Amino acid sequence: MISTAGGVTATVVGVLAGGVIGRRGQNEQWVRDNRTATYASFLREFVAVEIELRTAFLADRAHRLDWAPWNAALVALSLVATREVAAAAAELTGAVGRFAELVARSPKTREDLREIQEALAKGQLRFVNAARISLDHSQPPFDWQLGGPPAWAMTEPYAPDPAANEPA
Repeated sequence: MISTAGGVTATVVGVLAGGVIGRRGQNEQWVRDNRTATYASFLREFVAVEIELRTAFLADRAHRLDWAPWNAALVALSLVATREVAAAAAELTGAVGRFAELVARSPKTREDLREIQEALAKGQLRFVNAARISLDHSQPPFDWQLGGPPAWAMTEPYAPDPAANEPA
């Protein structure tokens, strides 16, 4: 009788422990999947905003942004992001805001564009690395940028040249 009771107890404890462990694993997978989707959405919206702002800057026109998708991506990010990812997103959001102000300003300079592109690229890289680590701590950080704002050498030929507007 004691051995039967011991066997039943061990079985019940095993089932409960397995349920707790399984539930924890499912929860961690759910969080990781949601983070991945949310981070990807944020990056998609960032690229759309950056391209429109860069195009508006280079065309010397007002931007045509609908800020709703960008803000929705930020709000979604606030639900699942780690503290490090949220801080990186805030840094990137600040750079986006400065770029929007720069687009509205006149005159525009090549140096302004170079500086904001560098800030955007740095912010994107910081966000990507923080996101990668939050999804899998074994992923080493990148020390280069994939996608996002183009390198200055790719934009420079199209940037405004103040010397071209000076009288000869």
